[in-house]
Amino acid sequence: MAVAFNDLGSASGLKKLDDYLLTRSYITGYQASKDDVTVYAALSTAPSSEYVNASRWFHHIDALLRLSGVTAEGSGVTIEGFAPVAEEAVATPPASDSKAADDDDDDDDVDLFGEETEEEKKASEARAAAVKASGKKKESGKSSVLLDIKPWDDETDMKKLEEAIRSVEMEGLLWGASKLVPVGYGIKKLQIMMTIVDDLVSVDTLIEERLTVEPINEYVQSCDIFAFNKI
Repeated sequence: MAVAFNDLGSASGLKKLDDYLLTRSYITGYQASKDDVTVYAALSTAPSSEYVNASRWFHHIDALLRLSGVTAEGSGVTIEGFAPVAEEAVATPPASDSKAADDDDDDDDVDLFGEETEEEKKASEARAAAVKASGKKKESGKSSVLLDIKPWDDETDMKKLEEAIRSVEMEGLLWGASKLVPVGYGIKKLQIMMTIVDDLVSVDTLIEERLTVEPINEYVQSCDIFAFNKI
């Protein structure tokens, strides 16, 4: 059964969400799903402690997304004025801005996926040999990426900025949910999810050659990979 919310940026909208979550751990069902991600993405910031249930739920979903992602389909949720999360577009969102700033300096030193064990390497080699022997082409993998896009100043039209970003089309690229996040002094940045086919899309090339060049750079000061999750 689909659930509907509206005006989550208002006190009345947050109160409705808070009341709804009084007896529930998730938006629909008994596990985190894309319904939770849709509502999470529709909120520009974490609900205040005044909304105890909504705040608890928000931080729980935030932690789940950062740790492991969310893949369950859910039962369906609609939010007035906000598009649902596109299929396969659930990415791992960032921690708070302060945490992200601390992590930026260590990006080059962090192994996001860990090292393969000797057994895993042998298994991978065996699978590769089997594929080669059978003459079958290895299936391309997919990744879910959260981009962090900063405008030039507080006068930048964020609606046009997002339209410019979404206007970029290429094979193997699917745009997903987005939200505006305050960064201070009246400036907001855009966080937008995308799903890519690894063999078809290079994220670095996409940023350097499509998302930060004319005419998009009229709105975009910088574009960075904020989170990356293999699907």
